[in-house]
Amino acid sequence: MLGYIIRRILAVIPVMVIVAVFVFLLLRLTPGDPAAIIAGDMATPAQLERIRTSLGLSDPLHVQFVTWVGLLLKGELGTSLISNTPVTQMIGQRIWPTFNIAVMTIILSVVIAVPMGVIAAWRHRTWVDYAVMAFSVLGFSIPVFVIGYLFIQVFSIELRWLPVQGYAAPTDGFGKFLARAILPCLTLATIYVALIARMTRASMLEVLGEDYIRTARAKGVKETVVLFRHALRNAAVPIMTIIGTGFALLIGGVVVTESVFNIPGVGRLTVDAILARDYPVIQGMILLTSGLYVFINLVIDLSYTFFDPRIRY
Repeated sequence: MLGYIIRRILAVIPVMVIVAVFVFLLLRLTPGDPAAIIAGDMATPAQLERIRTSLGLSDPLHVQFVTWVGLLLKGELGTSLISNTPVTQMIGQRIWPTFNIAVMTIILSVVIAVPMGVIAAWRHRTWVDYAVMAFSVLGFSIPVFVIGYLFIQVFSIELRWLPVQGYAAPTDGFGKFLARAILPCLTLATIYVALIARMTRASMLEVLGEDYIRTARAKGVKETVVLFRHALRNAAVPIMTIIGTGFALLIGGVVVTESVFNIPGVGRLTVDAILARDYPVIQGMILLTSGLYVFINLVIDLSYTFFDPRIRY
């Protein structure tokens, strides 16, 4: 077990090195001059050269990379070219709204989707199974912004139960936070409930046909125990993969949902930085998202050992 964990952790290091090199080269080789963005259209060549020198853009590419990696190892992601604010501070201000919405969405999705998938597999080829599959198809087919605007129309404008837009932190009061977070979470959960329920159903159908399930039923084990202890645990590996990937996608930035509900998250920060060609912010967000994906995949790999001990060996 310990050897497996160490190998998986060591495998993360070359991946992050490749990501760092890719991010550095990608933004350096794309069209656009950060010095021209800062100086404006009326800047003289001398002014542009002074800005390039101050930013280190006049140095050879390998020197820029070494300097950038040195700052990265110190936890410094640079300073925004537009607002002159440290990138770590900008991300720190925006990450918590996205993180809170993502956590609530995943919890809501898992609580709803896993039982739906289990019941659909248990009642295979009945109206319950068909209803779950129909919901999954609708969840994938309807765009997120359409679902969001429908929820706003029904729950905010017509029923007046919830605020239309905005975000409140949990420190402002859990009731206020929940009132403003429930609609974005329901909007995002529609997609992830469909995804997780469909994967749970497929995995459960495969497991329910195994001999040990028939043996457990023949011994008189309760059906709920058969479904949730024996079958679901052995079907959990692909389900955990979908849940982890979904969480990483949510943290990476739910741009459309944040725009619809006016949430100041990392998705909107990334879009604004791309439009303004704010290279340090773009680099910081790509590195954050990439690191999160790698970390989530590591956690998923390690969680497999608890559901299937054979993976340890």
